[in-house]
Amino acid sequence: MGSSLLSIGSRAMFANYAALQTTGNNIANANTPGYSRQQVELSTAGGQFTGAGFFGKGVNIDTITRAHNAFLTKEAALSRSQAAADETRLQQLQELEKVFPTGEGGLGFAAGEMLNAFVEVANNPQDPSARQVVLARAEDLALRFRAAGDQINELQVGTNADIRNAVSQVNALAKQVATINQQIAQAKGLGHTPNDLLDQRDQLVSEINQYMQVTTIEADDGTLGLFIGGGQRLVLSNQALELVVQPGEFDQTQSRISIREAGGDRVVPPSVLAGGTIAGLLRFQGDLSDARNLLGQMAAAFSARVNEQQSFGLDLRQPAGAGAPLFSTGAPRVLANVNNATAAVPVSVAIADASQLQASDYELRGDPATPGGYILTRLSDGLARQINPGDTVDGFTVNVGAPAPGPNDRFLLQPVAMAGQDMQRILDDPKGLAAASPVISTVGPNNTGSATVASLAVVNSSINPALTANISFTSNTGAYTWELRDASNAVVSSGSGTWTANQPIALNGFELRLNGVPRTGDSFSVRQTQFPATNNGNAVALMNLRDEAMVGVQVLGGGAVVPGETITSAYAQAMASIGTRVQSAKAASSISSAVAENAEAMRAGQAGVNLDEEAARLIQFQQSYQAAAKVLQVAQTVFDTLLDMAK
Repeated sequence: MGSSLLSIGSRAMFANYAALQTTGNNIANANTPGYSRQQVELSTAGGQFTGAGFFGKGVNIDTITRAHNAFLTKEAALSRSQAAADETRLQQLQELEKVFPTGEGGLGFAAGEMLNAFVEVANNPQDPSARQVVLARAEDLALRFRAAGDQINELQVGTNADIRNAVSQVNALAKQVATINQQIAQAKGLGHTPNDLLDQRDQLVSEINQYMQVTTIEADDGTLGLFIGGGQRLVLSNQALELVVQPGEFDQTQSRISIREAGGDRVVPPSVLAGGTIAGLLRFQGDLSDARNLLGQMAAAFSARVNEQQSFGLDLRQPAGAGAPLFSTGAPRVLANVNNATAAVPVSVAIADASQLQASDYELRGDPATPGGYILTRLSDGLARQINPGDTVDGFTVNVGAPAPGPNDRFLLQPVAMAGQDMQRILDDPKGLAAASPVISTVGPNNTGSATVASLAVVNSSINPALTANISFTSNTGAYTWELRDASNAVVSSGSGTWTANQPIALNGFELRLNGVPRTGDSFSVRQTQFPATNNGNAVALMNLRDEAMVGVQVLGGGAVVPGETITSAYAQAMASIGTRVQSAKAASSISSAVAENAEAMRAGQAGVNLDEEAARLIQFQQSYQAAAKVLQVAQTVFDTLLDMAK
């Protein structure tokens, strides 16, 4: 009986000592990331049968378990992954927002100031200082476009570096998971779970999710498989595959992720990466492309329209000639897919109407339903159209040369992506500014109506300024006849029309607008400018470009036209587009961060260490240990008494 009591006491001491040791370990790791609270699992030792019944034999230590909930652990890791993606994209978008500043630092302000500078040129067309101011402001505008393009390129370079660093972290963590998998599989054969190893693995998986969201599947041997979205394995048993960063499938300056396997590299589509820093960075690359296209759309439209208006006027040189281009922009670009059958790029893009250019890239591929035809997809909104070589879409013409692309070849068309970052002022001579209009208008001396000339604007390069246009009204209802005469006063062409208020009279590449109401017998003439040095007609036209909707004109099916935006309103919309993305990302980050914090709080509430509870348990197990020691002391006394009786 004494030996049984000694056994019960010793078992109790061992059990309570184990509990004390485990409690102390919990307290020691209260602030260790990923640590799960542990506890000793005890069970009653099987009773010993006697004629008087079953007598207990004490307590058994079954194992040490950890307070772990697989569902809460997974939810915490996944929510943390989404929060990391949203936070990363928000931080990058906030940097991108700085490329489009408000106020006097913005591109819209600089464009407006440049056009406003033509006011002084219009007031005094021969003033060299006024002309020099225009060139200086044109240089400032071009510099701002280039600076904005450089900032976007720097953000892309930084994004590529961040992606490479994140991939390196994932590869290192995946190898650690594979190593711990092997250790867990070996330890599981001993019949007990290696709690600390399991905690370490859960923590590693949580850290991987911060960079790239993974799903987990536990095998029978205790190992944990990690899979990237789409079911592509990253870790299986004790083997970890390597992630690699490769250039984009079209644009070599961008990054994409692949998994290196024995048979080659398998691309991981960005769409399957739901969370993690890498997903946020890959998504931000799309934001950068959109910002680059917004910048290029404005640069291409504004430069083309200013250059066009320049070509309509006469400069200050002797003899006066057509105005030379003021700006140059980056040319359209066509990029071939890395998987194309050949490396040749037989596709080219030519700008037909810069005002119709949209802020988007396009993908071109063969149309399987139409031999020799192609499918052009606008990537900004997914609009797909069937086209043939030589067709003009959204202000640009698609040409396909030889050798013809393969049936599965794909090309990325970038009509405006390079326009802003390569914008230059190419006119250096102040005399080259075409302030004079090639034609002037005069009012008939015998007019009786109230009509006066509101404006005369050259609108087409087909104008022949050597021809004189005579317009004579034949009724009070606005009916008129017109004729064009050459230098010898011979009639070249003639016709008739009807004038209505607020509508121009268009002839010979010019538009004549009238104020008031003409009467029968009134006449107007438009003839060649005799003294270009004192004429300001084209300077006024250049100044009026401030209010012209020249950016983003859309021609819909059926010929309907959606008006574009002025350069200042286009810039305001560009700022609004980026600002909306920032606000959306900020809201998404706030929500996902709150969800992640809540999920982690729920996980920690079950698996974390509460020092108050552990302190209470420490006292409890200490008292139990002391009681067990008392049992041993009593058992020893009983045993000694029995020995004394036997002497």
